[in-house]
Amino acid sequence: MKKITFRKRKVEDVALNEARQRISSTIDREERRRRPSWQVSTVPFVVLVAVLVGVIRIFGEDSLAGGSQVSLLLASAVAVAIAMGCYGIKWQEIEDAVLDNIRSIGSAILILLLIGAIAGTWMVSGVVPTLICYGMKVITPGIFLAAACLISALVSVMTGSSWTTIATIGVALIGIGTAQGFDPGWSAGAIISGAYFGDKISPLSDTTVLASSSSGTPLFTHIRYMLVTTVPSLLIAVTVFLVASLVHSSSEAARPEEFSGILRETFNISPWLLSVPVITGVLIAKKVPALLTLFLAAVLAGLTALIAQPQIIREVASGISGDFAGGLSFHDGFKGLMMSCYGQTSISTGNQAIDSLISTRGMTGMLDTIFLIICSVTFGGVLTGSGMLQSLTDVLTRRISGRLGIVSSTVGTGLFCNMTTGDQYLSIILTSSLYKRLYERKGYERRLLSRSVEDSATVTSVLVPWNSCGMTQSTVLKVPTVDYLPYCLFNIISPLMSIAVAAIGYRIYRQKPEEDSM
Repeated sequence: MKKITFRKRKVEDVALNEARQRISSTIDREERRRRPSWQVSTVPFVVLVAVLVGVIRIFGEDSLAGGSQVSLLLASAVAVAIAMGCYGIKWQEIEDAVLDNIRSIGSAILILLLIGAIAGTWMVSGVVPTLICYGMKVITPGIFLAAACLISALVSVMTGSSWTTIATIGVALIGIGTAQGFDPGWSAGAIISGAYFGDKISPLSDTTVLASSSSGTPLFTHIRYMLVTTVPSLLIAVTVFLVASLVHSSSEAARPEEFSGILRETFNISPWLLSVPVITGVLIAKKVPALLTLFLAAVLAGLTALIAQPQIIREVASGISGDFAGGLSFHDGFKGLMMSCYGQTSISTGNQAIDSLISTRGMTGMLDTIFLIICSVTFGGVLTGSGMLQSLTDVLTRRISGRLGIVSSTVGTGLFCNMTTGDQYLSIILTSSLYKRLYERKGYERRLLSRSVEDSATVTSVLVPWNSCGMTQSTVLKVPTVDYLPYCLFNIISPLMSIAVAAIGYRIYRQKPEEDSM
């Protein structure tokens, strides 16, 4: 009797499992039938690209001030209309997906606001000017290209902005290079290579934060993992720039000393100010949470500003420059620090290029980026809730297998998005959204996705003439994109390095694939 009962239960269990599988298969078929096809799913992207082309042509480098954000919302509206009107997908499903996406970027928004505060406090405290002054000392004609790359990298790491670095110190460096007889394409390539190294690796960079948050990777985990591909790429680029400088005969230029002299007249330059970035580096090395690290870095720089740069604080608070006499009042100190954290700070040096270098917008300077991120995750949420993203992912990843194929496809998609959307922020978010599920299903770590996205979407944006980055940098440096493109060595090597590291499998680990655990 016991044997019969056991066999009966076994037969019942098998039948139950088969029934569950049939029900699951039926549900999957129904979902696929209700889900838009991949051809239909491309319609919102076509609309997005078309509107972005118009926005970029009309607004140029100002397209991020609102035009790109509205373009995303229009494309989202088209996706909603298709999903609800043609496939009967309920609004609640779409709204839930959008809200889930917005919740996931809460910490990223706070980090971006703190980055804005750091940009202001590190400038008025004299930290960034001190770094620039000491960096200027290494410029000599025999090593100009390598020095330009390293100085741009240093400033970009400290500021977290490639655009600011190129538009300020980059303009000065390309002038020096021209005076020394260097081809503008070489000079621009060295400057852009260094600037995008910082844009990619700095914890203050909005693209770094965006790439880590889009893939669900902790910020400093993402940065540490990027060192595997980023540092070798920079070393190769700097080596080539050094060789090119050594074989080039040039003459001395007085521009670096002029810049350094003006900064020293405006700020109290001291090696003690370097303690702020050093302490910040220690906090990062100790793996202190990103929000806490950035907050402490801003507070420390603010206190340093009160002690080392009282004349700058008073100028920011009152808007009046001149010789500082007497003590700093509580009113001016408090107002100056608050303005450097959240608002625009303009410090007069008598030199327009340097005034542009040391001016900041604080937290308000991050609002356009935050607006763009919110609109981007809204677009991604609509695509997810409507099933369009899944349809596109299924087509893109149907024949992908192995780490080399996955990483290569991610890198290629990042470049493709830069060419089609015309914006690196959109490229980062879209590439992360398309591949996030695949990396999880195949058992690869999220940090591999975030690094692959940064190795492609972030650095290749400036190589596309119609991309907002390519348009901006060619205009600022007055060098056409096609002229500097061959010399942006870091930007070219980074995606190739990412694929090479994937090929050899260095520090790429497999977890248990999701499908194997079900």
